[in-house]
Amino acid sequence: MTTTSNVAAPPATPVPQHRSAARRRTPASMAGAAVKYTLVLLFLIIVLMPAYVLVVTSFKSGSEIGVSGQWDLPERWTTESWAKAWSALRPSFLRTIELAVPVALISSLLGAANGFVLSRWRFPGADVVFTLILFGMFIPYQAVMIPLRDIVTTIGLPPGIPTLIFVHSVYGIPICTLIFRNYYATTVPEDIVEASRVDGAGLLRTFRSVILPVSIPGFVVTIIWQFTSAWNDFLFAIFLSNTRNGPITIALNALAGAQSPDYAAAMAGALITSLPTLVVYILLGRWFIGGLMAGSVKS
Repeated sequence: MTTTSNVAAPPATPVPQHRSAARRRTPASMAGAAVKYTLVLLFLIIVLMPAYVLVVTSFKSGSEIGVSGQWDLPERWTTESWAKAWSALRPSFLRTIELAVPVALISSLLGAANGFVLSRWRFPGADVVFTLILFGMFIPYQAVMIPLRDIVTTIGLPPGIPTLIFVHSVYGIPICTLIFRNYYATTVPEDIVEASRVDGAGLLRTFRSVILPVSIPGFVVTIIWQFTSAWNDFLFAIFLSNTRNGPITIALNALAGAQSPDYAAAMAGALITSLPTLVVYILLGRWFIGGLMAGSVKS
């Protein structure tokens, strides 16, 4: 007769109770974190110091403005300087909106079209064409001011905002093309382009119906870039426009560069001038880095 004995299973190894979910911080790591945050705070203070002087001075009266009291808060807060600055900048502010918005849209659309063709249509000499387009990014603006003015005069564009829209749109094509070419080559799958070809869509139909709807990250980057470049431009504006028909940077220079400048109004004008670009970054900034990185790594 065979006897079967029951063998007891070995007891499970108990889990140590001294382990915690969060790792206990060592003195060295705490000291490193303290140094890191101290440096961040120091750099933040250094960056915000000019902004503090700018804001505080804009609310001071003329008698309070001086080198000795530039860090002091206003004894009497007033918005007279803001009203004066807005009165001087309002016409050029509206003209600059008419400049920056079309420039951002036109150069972004042209860059998207160029980037799609150069990334998906391998025609003979495509790399040479792309290199020549990128060459425009490395030409200093100062080197082409006089020839550019002659070209604009020959074309017959009226001085002011129409000329600046044309110039900024053309000069924005290289950077927009580079961004969109990298985005389409590394992020947009080839399968959706092939599927549209199978369905009978041509190049333009594919670009309009398939590519543009998935290009939002690229457009966020180029729109922020081009809007900021056009809004903050001074070199093109001083050569191709004047205070009567130019953008806000010309008007701000006239406001701050008078023989007896009103420093409070100039500070308020600088804040008014920087407000639209700040709003654009606040609204679209969280997609900006994502859009930049979308075309930087091949998936």
